[in-house]
Amino acid sequence: MNWPWLVSYFFGAVFAVNAIPHFVSGMMGRAFQSPFAKPPGEGLSSATVNVVWGFFNAVVGYLLVARVGAFDLRATSHTLAFGLGALLISIFSARHFGQFHGGNAPERT
Repeated sequence: MNWPWLVSYFFGAVFAVNAIPHFVSGMMGRAFQSPFAKPPGEGLSSATVNVVWGFFNAVVGYLLVARVGAFDLRATSHTLAFGLGALLISIFSARHFGQFHGGNAPERT
């Protein structure tokens, strides 16, 4: 087991999955939170800024997964590291951005 590779795959997933909401919001012409807004992560950035930020995240994700070590989907440790990174950034994003977009509303019974 090569720990540096697994850490790279974990953070590669974080960057790759983080690219999705920024890139999609930007492609739809919608403003969305980004690190460049004021306040960072809470204010809205333009659609163009989000496309560029999403693309940057996708490139970093690619570099960390495809260019570090020898990522193998059939290697359980590789897939678990990637999956854990994807799951954790997804949960964080849902909770963080949900407070701005109504995603943290309590469920009705």
